[in-house]
Amino acid sequence: MNNILYNESKGCRLSEHLRLLKTSHEKALGLMFSKEKKDFALIFFFSKDLIISLHMFFVFYPIDVIFLDSEMRIVEIKENFKPFTIYNPKKKARFVIELPKGTIARTKTIVGDLIGYGKQQ
Repeated sequence: MNNILYNESKGCRLSEHLRLLKTSHEKALGLMFSKEKKDFALIFFFSKDLIISLHMFFVFYPIDVIFLDSEMRIVEIKENFKPFTIYNPKKKARFVIELPKGTIARTKTIVGDLIGYGKQQ
């Protein structure tokens, strides 16, 4: 059995390799200094809804980012987030998901979609 991340609204898989980040240290490190992977998802958990600004310092490849509310519904999307840039979202979020570049377009994921994760048999 694998942990998977999926778009419930579209009925499609986003990733089979999840890493859940809950501590401040895990969230601060994120993808910094890592090698690009074809199928990964980092899920950042926050204790309340916040404007969660992101940076790509010391991340050497572009990624896609999804911002979710407390019900795991997409409130904002950032595609092709480039290395050594900063992104300041307009919406508050409870979760942030980082995915390989092209995942959002490939799965036709849009604002309003519901995201889920768990075990796949």
